[in-house]
Amino acid sequence: MHKEEHEVSVLGAPHSTILPRSTMINIQSETSVPDHIVWSLFNTIFLNWCCLGFIAFAYSVKSRDRKMVGDVTGAQAYASTAKCLNISALIVGILMTIGFILLLVYGSVAIYHVMLQIVQEKQRY
Repeated sequence: MHKEEHEVSVLGAPHSTILPRSTMINIQSETSVPDHIVWSLFNTIFLNWCCLGFIAFAYSVKSRDRKMVGDVTGAQAYASTAKCLNISALIVGILMTIGFILLLVYGSVAIYHVMLQIVQEKQRY
């Protein structure tokens, strides 16, 4: 007898033929609700036309509070409102900034032409 066969015969066969059991653990995944607080803060600091950024920031904070309490539905509602306000603030802010730049350029060109005409009229005399 080989040494391995001797050990098997001494130890014997497995005592039970029951299949190994498996344990299944169900982990509930938390629904991730983005509160858009960074975007709202950016809009509050840089693009706060008509106070839309500040209002979006307030809704973002409310969304974060609802998420901490565990009210996922309330958090989603506030986050959706904050997202809409952020989009509105961004669009209005970009349009107003472009409009301000165009007004500044147009005004500068108009002032240049007026000053040029004044200088040309003074040179005639």
